[in-house]
Amino acid sequence: MQCPHCSTSIDINRNPVPTVDIIIEVEGGIVLIERKNPPYGWAIPGGFVDYGETLEAAAIREAEEETGLNVSLIGQMHTYSDPNRDPRQHTISTVFIASATGTPCAGDDAVSSKIFTREDLPALVFDHEVILSDYFHLKGTTHEQ
Repeated sequence: MQCPHCSTSIDINRNPVPTVDIIIEVEGGIVLIERKNPPYGWAIPGGFVDYGETLEAAAIREAEEETGLNVSLIGQMHTYSDPNRDPRQHTISTVFIASATGTPCAGDDAVSSKIFTREDLPALVFDHEVILSDYFHLKGTTHEQ
């Protein structure tokens, strides 16, 4: 690529983009959102980390923006980095487990939000089926507690 000001050749680094996903535990299960934007479908709440923002702050912000819930982070679960996990671009997502009380209300990039258990999970976009399988394995139960 060339600099638009001086025409000097410059290298462009293509780096993965950091994201967060938040598994929100509430009474009765976990909160998922139905996406307003492509790829359409059900997903774990989450999104892109803003420049200058910590992963933890991004997780709290994204949870509130997409579900209306104020969450308390319990901790990081795992980081997922498969270059094919997001069809739009290479992302690396750090997944947090959080707790919240109240009823989720869709906002921002969500058409709807709903509480699900392991037994009634819908089809999921991205690699969220893998993430939730890991989550339920970590919890060591087939029922959300």
